[in-house]
Amino acid sequence: MENIGIWITVLIVVFVLGSIFGLRVSPREKALGLMREKARKMALHPRLVAAPEWTKIPMATENRASMVAYYSVLIPDARLPLMRARVEDQKLKLVQGDDKFNDLPIALKGIYAIDMQANCVGLYWDEESDLRATQLEDIKTFLQSLAEL
Repeated sequence: MENIGIWITVLIVVFVLGSIFGLRVSPREKALGLMREKARKMALHPRLVAAPEWTKIPMATENRASMVAYYSVLIPDARLPLMRARVEDQKLKLVQGDDKFNDLPIALKGIYAIDMQANCVGLYWDEESDLRATQLEDIKTFLQSLAEL
């Protein structure tokens, strides 16, 4: 009977410790959170969205779209035309919009697609290609320059 009490105590301790260690945030999730917070502070608007069909980002399952990071910049005074373009071979391939954006070179890594509408310019990208947030300033500058074209 004494051994059963010891085993029960050991199991409870192991269960509690396992629960505590399971609550720790993974380094990847922590890096993503810090990057998104840094983006918000510089007036980039990060969010996760279902990947639009026109981006050609592979589906998560047969019936469900993948979630992808969408970082955007709002330009209050702008009246931007609708533009959608995928990035292929580090160049924009226009899906819809003005031809001046076609074949525009993209120096940023991990970008899937870019869209522009009304007063917002945004890009769909793989955040894991830059977990240290080294591209955020370049992303903001690039999006603002697109709006001025």
